[in-house]
Amino acid sequence: MHFKPKTPYLATDGIVEIYNDSQELLGIVLIQRKNAPLGLALPGGFVDIGESVEDALVREMKEEISLDVEITKLFGVYSDPSRDERFHTASVVYICKAYGEPIGADDAKEAKIVKLEELQLDKLVFDHGDILRDYLKRINL
Repeated sequence: MHFKPKTPYLATDGIVEIYNDSQELLGIVLIQRKNAPLGLALPGGFVDIGESVEDALVREMKEEISLDVEITKLFGVYSDPSRDERFHTASVVYICKAYGEPIGADDAKEAKIVKLEELQLDKLVFDHGDILRDYLKRINL
């Protein structure tokens, strides 16, 4: 008998810190989603079969915000069954470093750099407001 398990979808999201040439943090990247649920979000997406979570993150950042990123730290895993209204999704969240101007592509209608003090956490979809609340606490903001 062939057993086929039912498990949550595996995704990855990036807290992409944008730096200038002087290594000053300019802000993080948020995207305007092109597909439902519509709204502001961290860039990210689903892990493909045969792909590591880290490779999926780098691929998704290139596809959605047109930037090459360097993963600097595993931030956390967010797996509340109600975090995505479409289906149960577990997301591995990384902090990344990048340079340049993000350009929205693929599932992102637009991408922009938002200064940390200008984040409007209640405007984000999924649990991305909670993720960024945790991030701001961790970096003492």
